[in-house]
Amino acid sequence: MLATFYKGNETITTVGVTNGAPGKDEVQVKIAFCGVCGTDLHIFHGVMDQRVSMPHIMGHECSGEIAQIGANVKDLKIGDKVVVRPLGPCGECAACKVGNSHICYNLNFLGVDTAGAMQSHWIVPAETIHKIPDDLSLEYAALIEPLAVACHDVARGRVAEGEKVVVIGGGPIGVLVALVARSAGAEVVISEVNQFRVDFAEKLGLKAVNPMENPIEEYVLEWTGGAGADVVFEASASKPGAAVMTRLPRARGRIVVVGIFGQAPEIDLKAFFLRELEMVGARVYEREDYDKAIRLAASGDLPLKEIITKIEPMSELQRVMTELSSRDSNAMKVLINCQEQ
Repeated sequence: MLATFYKGNETITTVGVTNGAPGKDEVQVKIAFCGVCGTDLHIFHGVMDQRVSMPHIMGHECSGEIAQIGANVKDLKIGDKVVVRPLGPCGECAACKVGNSHICYNLNFLGVDTAGAMQSHWIVPAETIHKIPDDLSLEYAALIEPLAVACHDVARGRVAEGEKVVVIGGGPIGVLVALVARSAGAEVVISEVNQFRVDFAEKLGLKAVNPMENPIEEYVLEWTGGAGADVVFEASASKPGAAVMTRLPRARGRIVVVGIFGQAPEIDLKAFFLRELEMVGARVYEREDYDKAIRLAASGDLPLKEIITKIEPMSELQRVMTELSSRDSNAMKVLINCQEQ
């Protein structure tokens, strides 16, 4: 069996490992594909060195097949095609006790707090497993984790048919939020300063605006007849995004904070008073978000093929991470083939 290890100082190695048998409530998944996400890049750049235990196996956006089953596992069988919902709640904290285990106060995020999916075989709790349809490709299934993020975001925004939605930030999550909101019947526009991402969104049939060329406030006012957007998703985690998000919604409009801000940004609280705005956070996903993401992925209605930029073997993860770190990178989503060295 093979695994990739982050060893600190932007260094990754691929080595052979011995992976034991799953425990009684666990399964072993033969990992087919694992997506590289922003969290993985943060780990690679050392931002999370105080949180991860090195050498560390990263990765959590994965698909695969059941390879081994623990003694107590009854509803899965070897060969089932699956994805992993990589959350390990404690079950005892205040959040868990009221049914919000996805935001557990002591959450173990698999792939960050413990070993992740960038290995040929991964042992995980059986309760994290979701079966997928046999006719859903494992390549597309590797997008279900970020798609579940988008489903959760849209649910938190209470997006309804016919509403006008603005997504600030056209990266992978922003694009998926836009696609899920569109599938809910909303009209959507993405605000993005990177022209490649603007063009990419338009190729998917989404409206996209570069605010450096077309001020987003003016665009939204014209688009909405002077009312403002019903829902605004801040997915850029940028100071300009935080500054403009309060200027785009209509009276009693909603703002969903999707991006993870490293430092607290300035936010115009007066705008909340003047228009009685709502702002909610959105973190990861719940079980129902995963179920919805699987249904959407299996429907064939989303352009998942276009979102996958390329697929690379596991031994090339070091190069992939370096390339994705470049300002010149135009990748949307890179998958790692965990069965190919």
